[in-house]
Amino acid sequence: MSNQLTRRDFAIRTAGFGLAGFNLAWGLAPAATLAETEQASRSETSPAIADPYSLVDPELLPTLKQFPAFGLSLEMVRQFRQMPGAPPLPAPAPQPVERHIPGPPGAPEVRLWVVDPAPAEKGKPLFLHMHGGGFMMTGPGWMPLLQEIATDCHCVVVSVDYRLAPETRYPGALEDNYAALKWVHAHAAELGIDRSRIAVGGESAGGGHAASLAIHARDRKKRDRNEPDRNKEDVPICFQLLIYPALDDRTGSSNPPPPAIGNFIWTASANRLAWSSLLGVPAGSSKVPAAAVPARVASLAGLPPAWIGVGSIDLFVEEDMEFARRLVHAGVATELLVVRGAFHGFDLLVPDGEASKQFSASWKSALRQAFAAGKAV
Repeated sequence: MSNQLTRRDFAIRTAGFGLAGFNLAWGLAPAATLAETEQASRSETSPAIADPYSLVDPELLPTLKQFPAFGLSLEMVRQFRQMPGAPPLPAPAPQPVERHIPGPPGAPEVRLWVVDPAPAEKGKPLFLHMHGGGFMMTGPGWMPLLQEIATDCHCVVVSVDYRLAPETRYPGALEDNYAALKWVHAHAAELGIDRSRIAVGGESAGGGHAASLAIHARDRKKRDRNEPDRNKEDVPICFQLLIYPALDDRTGSSNPPPPAIGNFIWTASANRLAWSSLLGVPAGSSKVPAAAVPARVASLAGLPPAWIGVGSIDLFVEEDMEFARRLVHAGVATELLVVRGAFHGFDLLVPDGEASKQFSASWKSALRQAFAAGKAV
């Protein structure tokens, strides 16, 4: 495949696809570690099944077969970053407004995109969104998605343009997202929102960032309770919407996937490289700090209710189901949807498919119900 990027290649950034051949020469780890990681990627042989395509939903299959398997080079990632995204939907769709807020101490400002479906209305719910893109890119369909959520769920949507890996490693993006959470809470009156109805969420890498943010907000609240002399930073969250989230760096490294999953779009080697770029150490290794990875956090008690959705042949299906199980065991109200025969980002590649429409309807319904309940933790 040539380095000339097609519109389809560009579109797949939204879920962070196709990083199997990504060059990590941006210096995320020592040279020896990098060489080992890249060699493991090149030499990996996934367990084979007779016909992986036989597991795919027949309605999704024709589009999937048109999609070529390829690995991104550093140059292609740079091109992806430079290409313009899809323009906002025209009015009467609510229009995005760019805002810049103070970043974490010592860090640059954080850019936000705010979409308000009813600027004159007060007491609206708010959805704080973190985009996908394999921790390293942003999605081309970002703006239309924000407008769609704002309209269909009648909420203010604030999307965080967090700093990207590997130039910014953990906890940079988390700090940006937390700065945004504090800002929307502090500026509730200006935004016309109800502080008790702030949800967080995202897709793929963005779902992982959202889960990390919910954990971080819980832990900051616990710290403030134990240290009464500190300034309070209680920023309650009512819900977490996790759309095929990336939750575990060990998937594809120390935890090899079974033969039936992760064969399409987002592979074990892609996941290994993406997580390594975020963490600055090899994914799956003992060097990974537990606080950096939602699946490694010891306790999930006290987190907001969650909706988790994933395809049955998505590389993330096992880690997402395990995270849902742990949430349930911790007493967190949780809904899990596993879509038969669906691969990573299926709803983006085949948006008009029946499975995709049911998937989108489910998470939008869950978000609306969470806003109706209006109870933050």
